[in-house]
Amino acid sequence: MKNGEPVKIYPDYTEVTIPFNIAPLNFLVEAEGDAYYLFISGEKGEALTVSSRDGEFRLSEKKWHKLLAENAGARIRYQIFVEKDGKWIEYPAFNNTVSDEKVDPFLYYRLLYPGYESWTEISIVKRSLESFKEKAVIENNVVGQNCVNCHAFNNQNADDFMFHMRGNLGGTYFVENGDLQKINLKIKEMQNGAVYPRWHPSGKYVAFSSNKVVQQFHSMENKKIEVSDLNSSLVMYDVDKNEIMQVPVDPVKKYMDTYPEWSPDGRFLYFCRAAQIAENYDYRDIKYDLYRVAFDPVQQKFSEPEMVFDAAALGKSVSFPRVSPDGNVLIFTLHDYGCFSIWHKEADLYSMDMKSLQVEKCGNNSDFTESYHSWSTNSKWLVFSSKRGDGLSARPYISFVDENGVTSKPFVLPQEDPGFYRDFVKTFNIPEFAKTDVDLTPGEIRRAANQEGVQAKWTKN
Repeated sequence: MKNGEPVKIYPDYTEVTIPFNIAPLNFLVEAEGDAYYLFISGEKGEALTVSSRDGEFRLSEKKWHKLLAENAGARIRYQIFVEKDGKWIEYPAFNNTVSDEKVDPFLYYRLLYPGYESWTEISIVKRSLESFKEKAVIENNVVGQNCVNCHAFNNQNADDFMFHMRGNLGGTYFVENGDLQKINLKIKEMQNGAVYPRWHPSGKYVAFSSNKVVQQFHSMENKKIEVSDLNSSLVMYDVDKNEIMQVPVDPVKKYMDTYPEWSPDGRFLYFCRAAQIAENYDYRDIKYDLYRVAFDPVQQKFSEPEMVFDAAALGKSVSFPRVSPDGNVLIFTLHDYGCFSIWHKEADLYSMDMKSLQVEKCGNNSDFTESYHSWSTNSKWLVFSSKRGDGLSARPYISFVDENGVTSKPFVLPQEDPGFYRDFVKTFNIPEFAKTDVDLTPGEIRRAANQEGVQAKWTKN
């Protein structure tokens, strides 16, 4: 017997584009029944069949990867049957497009509770995208519950990896060739500490913004918290020389500059800029535009900054610019005001064509927060944090991006337990693709944390 209405599955993996090396898309069938049967077939190779008593389908990793490898560049078809009261019901089939573009093998993210009151149980986690293997790279319970945050790679390569730690063991931690070193980037010439790191493609420099952050707590509005800058500027750290310098884009301190991002050729530094706030400011009036400044990596010289997107003219604010590794597309988050989009329900992703500088809204948005996005090495996959599940906890979603910068319907990071996201309360923060493995032991982290940090030196540009 056929049913004309599509059956609902959780998570929604219908009509999505997936990489041929992704872990199995396990799911639940949300239809009452006494037995369930799944038939997945491709244009080539042997079909994958699974039966279930409760509507939960956990697919064989070996058979799944074989099916996807045989159908890379084609489509696979899902056919679901549900038995109820002795009769089998056939539901309309749905498809996945299997891209022959590989996704990077690892995804790194910070796991924490979706509040702001405590640093309890914060970790930076490595997840294999080809399986369900997951490992904590850094857990803050090994460093006295200090906050760990702002992890960053150079070109998705774990040979150049760094993270921040706040608290009594605070510092910036660099991993180079497997060695972990603690650096103190806060010096007397800097008004604030260095945050939001982005590696220069050469690996010689790291751009940071230096921010004074304040939190505002709401009692009447739907949003409980707003995070704002009181002032911010851009700095650049020379990794080999252990020197930090001001990026000279605002010598008279008229602006707040934050969220740096290098172009793939290292010749431009993009950033978000708003007018410096007055003493009695309204946080809803703070609007950031997108700017860039040319950079000579040999002379360490910057040119005059230029605006590339006037968000304030639209009554909006921009954050988190991220340029694709091929240099063709820049994606940023657009929201009503401020620079901390993770607390903005209206925050959406927008793409900019890097040749024409034309901006369009991405097709992978929802009615909830989209933020913290990152590119795969081949510029074909975008991962981002979305609160579309429950409006509170951010989950990592992955979209295919075509040659024109158009994003496909996203799919949530697959889990071995298909009901995982219904029970897991932590939020996934700053998802970053990576090609290689960061392997730090708790002992190595503890030893580095308890050492005196190497003091960075100030240099004038």
